[in-house]
Amino acid sequence: MATPELRHMLRDDDLNHDEQKQVLELAIKFRANRFYKQPFAGPQAVAVLFDKPSTRTRSSFSIGVAELGGYPLVIDKSGSQLGRGEPVADTARVLDRMAYGVVWRTFGQDRVEEMAKYSTHPVVNALTDDFHPCQILADFQTIAEHRGGVDNLHNQTIAYLGDAANNMANSYLLGGAVAGMDVRVAGPQGFLPRPDIVEDAKRIAAETGGSITVTTDAKAAADGADCVFTDTWVSMGEEAEYAIRSKPFWDYQVNDELMALAKPDAIFQHCLPAYRGKEVTSSVIDGPQSVVWDEAENRLHAQKALLTWLTGKARGDDSLLA
Repeated sequence: MATPELRHMLRDDDLNHDEQKQVLELAIKFRANRFYKQPFAGPQAVAVLFDKPSTRTRSSFSIGVAELGGYPLVIDKSGSQLGRGEPVADTARVLDRMAYGVVWRTFGQDRVEEMAKYSTHPVVNALTDDFHPCQILADFQTIAEHRGGVDNLHNQTIAYLGDAANNMANSYLLGGAVAGMDVRVAGPQGFLPRPDIVEDAKRIAAETGGSITVTTDAKAAADGADCVFTDTWVSMGEEAEYAIRSKPFWDYQVNDELMALAKPDAIFQHCLPAYRGKEVTSSVIDGPQSVVWDEAENRLHAQKALLTWLTGKARGDDSLLA
């Protein structure tokens, strides 16, 4: 048994190329057998915290922890002292003595980093304003299943179109770079990724054989792509501003014309919820190239794989890593 190594998943580059591959291969095994491994048998509790509303994240982590043999302790902001201003460090110290891991969907990236600082069990970022690493693992699992396996990911060109300054764009940049993909991110001026994240992605891509392109040209980004991604143009809490906020993004709508620029067998993904007729047309998301329902299901399998892998590292249990 290896020496225990506490690991967290706070941003996409917390896994290196080989580790990402290992998690994705494990995810595919979980899709084939949902009870492939049960590291939380007992049941052992995993705290699943929500500062933001959720459908897929709540469902996939709650069901996933249960299928891993554990007990999902789901806590909403309204039912938590965190929601009333308790310091993150204090909550972390308490949960660390009771739960075997923490999953948190919150706002600032600094919050999950603070939680991890005081935790002796794995902490997983279930979405912050900066990154959404669990979604990217599910997305890449979906690509692998439609493109001949995890070993072919480095041959893929992916294009993300829309709000390129959001957490999904950041995670595609970093996660795609880790996978060795050719990553293209397109958005309007004023809605492009932070330079430091682009630089991190380029540094990683140079090591893995991938490439990073950031552009304002949606058609150039989609040209010859193997997979096209988008996300809602309006984040949670901004719905009242949709008419105003959506104006810069109409040229980035994923429609039949844009999908025709990608490879003939290109697939379409969306992290959901989707707004048909806005960031994507019904003809695309409900059409033959769409794999969004595989993608949504794979949140369950990829997150179970990630929790199992992190737990194996934390316990020094190599049997959980394969």
